[in-house]
Amino acid sequence: MRRLLFFIREALRALRRNAAPSVAAIVTIVVTTLLLGVLVPVLHASASKTSDVRSQIELRTYLYDDASKGEITALQKKLKGLPHVTGVQYIGKAKALRILRGRVKGDLQKSISQLKDNPLPRSFNISIDDPNNLGAIHQEIEPPGPSGKPQPISSIISGVNDSSQEASKIRSVTDAIKIVLVLIAALLLIASLMLVGNTIRLSIYARRREVEVMRLVGATNWFIRWPFVFEGLIVGLLGAGIAIGILWVGKVTIVDPLSNNFNLVANLQTMGFAPLVAILAGAAMAVSALGSGVTLRRFLRV
Repeated sequence: MRRLLFFIREALRALRRNAAPSVAAIVTIVVTTLLLGVLVPVLHASASKTSDVRSQIELRTYLYDDASKGEITALQKKLKGLPHVTGVQYIGKAKALRILRGRVKGDLQKSISQLKDNPLPRSFNISIDDPNNLGAIHQEIEPPGPSGKPQPISSIISGVNDSSQEASKIRSVTDAIKIVLVLIAALLLIASLMLVGNTIRLSIYARRREVEVMRLVGATNWFIRWPFVFEGLIVGLLGAGIAIGILWVGKVTIVDPLSNNFNLVANLQTMGFAPLVAILAGAAMAVSALGSGVTLRRFLRV
C-alpha cells in the first residue's frame, strides 16, 4: 500500500512539473474520448437500424388473377417448405389496395379512390432468415427451365420481385460508414498515444538524475517504471472523467429532450449510458497505459 501511494505521489509530482505537456495530453484524451463517445453510439445505432431494415426485406411473388383458392393454398405450402424461408403471408387484392391507400397521400389517394376496378395483383410476401439468401430463394421459386430461362414452380406465378439491390445498397452504405468512423477513431487513438508518450518522455528527461540515483541504490526496473505508468493512467483517467462529464451534460440537455420528437436522435439511445461510460473509461486508460509503456520501453534504459 505504501509503495502504491509513493508511486501515485511521484506521478502527481511529475504532472505538476510538466504542466504544459500534461495539460496538452489531457486535452487530447478529452477530445478523443468525446469523439469516441459520439462515434460508438452512432456505430451501435447504425448497426441496430441496419439489422432492423435488413430483417424487413422480403421477397414478393405475384399471382395471376385467375388463380383458384386450391392453387393458392398449394403454392403457399410449397413456398413455406423452401430453405431459408421463415414466413409466407398472402396479400389479396383488397388488402393490397388498403396497403397502397395507407402509403400515399393527397391527390394520389384521391385518384386511387376514383378507380372503378382494383388493378393490384394478389401476392405472397415471403420473409427470409438472411437478406444474403434472397438470390437463392428467388432461384428456388424460378429455377432455370429446359431453355435456360427462369420457369416458376407454379403456373399461377406471374412474376417475382426481390429486394437484392436494396439489400446490397444498404450493406455497402453501412460498411462505408463503419470504415470511415473506424478510421477516424484509429487516427484519434494514435494522436492520443503520441501525446501521452511525449508527456512521459519529458517526465523521464526531467527526472533522469533521479533515475540514475535510484539505479545506483539498487532499485528494480519496475520500481522505476511504475511512477511513469501511473502518470499515464492519471492522464487517461482525468481526460476520460472530463469527457464523460461533458457527454452526460449533452445527453441531459440535448439528446434526451430531442429523442421524444426525432427518431434519428432516439436511435442513439439504443445503447445505455453506463456501458458507454465503461467503454470510454477503459479505452482512455488503455491508451494512456499503452502510451506510457511504449515510451518507457524506448526511452527508459534501466
